[in-house]
Formats: sequence, structure tokens, C-alpha cells
Amino acid sequence: MQLSPLQLGAHLQRGLKSLYTLHGDEPLLQQEALDAIRAAARAQGHSERNAYTVAGAHFDWSEVLSSGASLSLFADKTLLEIRIPSGKPGKDGSTALQQIAEQAQGNDSTVTVVLLPRLDKATKSSAWFAALESAGVSLEIQPVERNALPQWIAQRLAQQGLRVAAGEEGQRSLQFFADRVEGNLLAAHQEIQKLALLFPASAAAPVVLDLAQIESAVLNVARYDVFKLSEAVLSGQSARVERMLDGLQAEGEAEVLVHYALAEDIRALKRVKDAIAAGRPLPMALREQRIWGARERLFERVLPRLSNSALADLLQSAHLVDGIVKGLRQSDWPTSGWQALHRLANQLCVLCAPGSKAAAPR
Repeated sequence: MQLSPLQLGAHLQRGLKSLYTLHGDEPLLQQEALDAIRAAARAQGHSERNAYTVAGAHFDWSEVLSSGASLSLFADKTLLEIRIPSGKPGKDGSTALQQIAEQAQGNDSTVTVVLLPRLDKATKSSAWFAALESAGVSLEIQPVERNALPQWIAQRLAQQGLRVAAGEEGQRSLQFFADRVEGNLLAAHQEIQKLALLFPASAAAPVVLDLAQIESAVLNVARYDVFKLSEAVLSGQSARVERMLDGLQAEGEAEVLVHYALAEDIRALKRVKDAIAAGRPLPMALREQRIWGARERLFERVLPRLSNSALADLLQSAHLVDGIVKGLRQSDWPTSGWQALHRLANQLCVLCAPGSKAAAPR
């Protein structure tokens, strides 16, 4: 059975299952789901907890298997947690996990939780993962995307008896908060907890926070993903792109990796444009270039406004910036690799912005 994290609370109220699989790359939400399962297990008498972390190819699964198969000597019921940080249990682990899934059937004495990172399509199709899913409950922990982050913050503030002002000021407050914590949900949670301490709510009414209070209290703890930069550029979000580039530079990200992400988008746009000109349907051209998901929708929106001359100029700019980040000088371009990356990203961002015209960047 597959559930979303939002459905977990209601599910646990109806009854506890003997096997749970949590997979995803959002630590806060995975930890909260685990805490909810732990609390439900304790309430039903699972007072002993055994935890194992699978590390290395020679991990000994025998103790894990015996822990899940037998009753504890010191308590009636056990909570068994198995962490696999790599998401790759190996041959022995695959066999063991399938055995654990089989043991879970009708076993009321042990609740087993398997904790995994984000899994690729091949891993989700593996025999061991299919066995875990079919024998128990599976929760995929998805990150909170940037466009959903203000609403997530508002909901978490409400849980602390806090809210932002109504109307435009409140929306600005939430957007400011989201800008400060993007890509770092654990830090966002900590900042909300801090606000609850600074502005304690009463039982009578929630505390209304204004923009000044949030600006003065919330630290800049955003963490940026170089591949999320691609989505921001293709969406034409110039201010966000500038923040992301500054954040990536401050975090010590390699200039060549950032350049690769930008240049690969430009090359893919050109290849898809050429394929369409050669008579390929757009969906086929996108699949051939392995463009799907959010990037597929962005490509569909921006391709009609990108002229061949604009793409040619972008390709030339990407070529020049490739040399700059590797230490070469180019006339009429900044000598700093990061400044050159800002300029290249801005060229593409301006063309992709809603309402822009298909003109070559200058």
C-alpha cells in the first residue's frame, strides 16, 4: 500500500501495520514520519527498539533477521528500524529484505521500518522493493517545491499559533521567508520554532507576524541545488536566479558544474528546435533529448519564443563562458567565472521570462 506523508496520521489512527518503507531525500519529513510511527508503536506496546544502519558490502544481516523473527526477551513487542543510506542493499540485503517482508505478514510482535533515500526507477522496480511495498505500507517523501513553500510555511506557523498579516503584506512575508529557507526544510522548521519562542502565542488568538518581525528574525539559511537553477532560469525568474547563483558560490559549488547545467539546457533547446524544424513532433523531440517532468513543461513554454539567432548567440556565449570558468580571458566578458555565469544565466533567463519576445540576447 502506498501513502503520502499527509495520509500517515489518519492511517496510524486506524491501526498500525507491521512493515513501513520510507523513501525520499527530505530529512525533516522523513524524520517526522518516523517519529509518528514510533509514537504509534509505543502506544501499542512496542517498547523495545532495535536500529541498524546498513553500511558496506559485507554487512551482516543475520542479526537483523533474527531481531525481526523472534520475540524480545525483555519486552513483548519490538520496533525494528533498518537504515540503508545508499539505497543499495546488495545481493545479500536484497534476499534479506524479501525475507523480512515475508516475516512481516501476520507478525504483530514486531513493527519494521525500512528507511531509504530517494530511489531511481530501476531500484523501485527491484524484487526487494516490490516485496516491501506489497507486504506493508510505502511512503515516498517528496521535497517541498519552491512554489509550494510559502503555503507550507503558513501551515507550520499555524501549528505554532502564528500567522502572517492578511493580504499583500502577508504574501510578501511568506515569499521573503521562502527565499531565506529554500532548499533547506530542516532549517525552515528551526526558524519557525524560533519564531514561536520569540513571539509566543496565547490560547485566545494567534499571534500575527508582520514583515519587519520576520525580516529581523529569519536567518538566510537557503541551500540551492544546481539542477534547480535550471528550472528557475527556464521559468524566467531573474531575481531567484541571482540569489541561487550567489548561494551556490557561497556554498563552494564548482563553477564548471554550474556552467554545465546552463550550457546543457541551451544545447538541449537548440537540439529540440532543430528536431522540430526537421519535422519531428514536439513530444517525440523532447523524449529523444530525455526532457521530461517539470523541464518538459518549461521547454514547451519557452521554445516558441526562442529564435534560431537567439539560440545561436546563447550557444556562443556558453562557449565563451566555458573558457572563462577554466581560466581563459574573453574580450567584453567578465574575468570572474561567477560573474560570467551570472551574465549567461541572465541572457537565457530574459528570453524565457513570461511575455518576452524571441530576440537574441545582447
